[in-house]
Amino acid sequence: MKIKFIFLSIFFISQSLIAQELLTPNKAVSLALENNYGIKLANTNVEVAKNNASILNSGYLPTLTGNAGATYNVDNTEAEFSDGRVTTLNGAESSRYNASVDLNYTLFDGLGRAYNYKQLKETQQLTELQARETIENTVLQLFTIYYNVAELTENTNAIYQTFSISKERLTRAGYQFDYGQSTKLDVLNAEVDINNDSISLMNSKQQLNNFKRDLNLVLGNTLSEDFNIDTEINFKILLNKDELLEKAKSYNSALLQIDKNIAINNLIVKSEKSAYLPTVGLTGSYGWNKSNNNAASFVAVSTNDGFSGGLNLRWNLFDGGNTITRVKNAKINLEAQNIQKEEFIVTLERDFNNAWDDYQNKLNIYKLQEDNIKTSQNNFDRTEEKFKLGQLNSIEFRQAQINLLNAELTRNQAKYAAKLAELQLLQISGEILNIDF
Repeated sequence: MKIKFIFLSIFFISQSLIAQELLTPNKAVSLALENNYGIKLANTNVEVAKNNASILNSGYLPTLTGNAGATYNVDNTEAEFSDGRVTTLNGAESSRYNASVDLNYTLFDGLGRAYNYKQLKETQQLTELQARETIENTVLQLFTIYYNVAELTENTNAIYQTFSISKERLTRAGYQFDYGQSTKLDVLNAEVDINNDSISLMNSKQQLNNFKRDLNLVLGNTLSEDFNIDTEINFKILLNKDELLEKAKSYNSALLQIDKNIAINNLIVKSEKSAYLPTVGLTGSYGWNKSNNNAASFVAVSTNDGFSGGLNLRWNLFDGGNTITRVKNAKINLEAQNIQKEEFIVTLERDFNNAWDDYQNKLNIYKLQEDNIKTSQNNFDRTEEKFKLGQLNSIEFRQAQINLLNAELTRNQAKYAAKLAELQLLQISGEILNIDF
């Protein structure tokens, strides 16, 4: 009964590997770019940076302000005129009304406005580079999980094949025992082995399901749980080391961000220096005023409207040394950015060389493991043939079976490790988003 239950469990596990939706690498990248939460947040930062770099946030446009007001008075007034007459008013009413439209525009501010606007444009490009780095990291994270799923898929299939062989061996051992051709020990050994294979298969299936959920999370939870992935791998074996290194120095996203920060800091130095120059502003206004005076006034009602305009100049001749300090610090920050770039280039070359060697090493290991599979398969086929002829015992057959399974598992691990090493190399080179997955 126990063996029957295990067979039914393995049957349902094997059926779940069939007729699933196929997720290809290109489709996975497309889903991640559209639905990954980290990428969505990075894109919102880009939109904010675009808004900040707009002419509406530049300071180049004038300000236009509307003002209006009204005043009502009730006064007790005693007025004495030059001819000696005296007039006394109790509860005399008067009112005043005004409205205006005021314009302010900076004609010249020492070019500070121009440099600030350029900073906003450079900051927008920096934000776009940061979003690109987020996308690159997400794609690498995606394929780290994707290839874990692929490896576990192939491992599960390999373990299932091992289980099928063990199942066949148990059936044969049962027949042989029934006809007196073997002992009960052979049946018991076969049952132990098939139980172990069943446990390995169920554990592998559970790990596969867990990694599928991790993959679905990176994809924004857009897939159903019933999906499979394409396990075919194509290596870019024609990569040129010197060309990739030059691309790394030109297109690496982290290095481009350092260059952009240098450009921004250079503009900050110029912007701080602009405080040495004067500011010239233009003002303009159109106003309307009306006064309703009480009886003690010479004029009962007065109304006036018209335009006014003017220029103003402000020159901060000395601000206690604050501008000098800011300029010095801006220059120091610019120098620090250049030092950081020099250090990063050296680090980038080291990381690139390490990634290149790691890729070549893992690719060679994978090729050797492919050859090892052929040897292990050949050894198993011969062992199986001798076992069926009764020339080998079950322990020797089981060892050949385990050797073949281990060779397959090791090959699978080497295969996907080599592919991930290739992607890490392409990320350093700034090419990971330019390839066909």
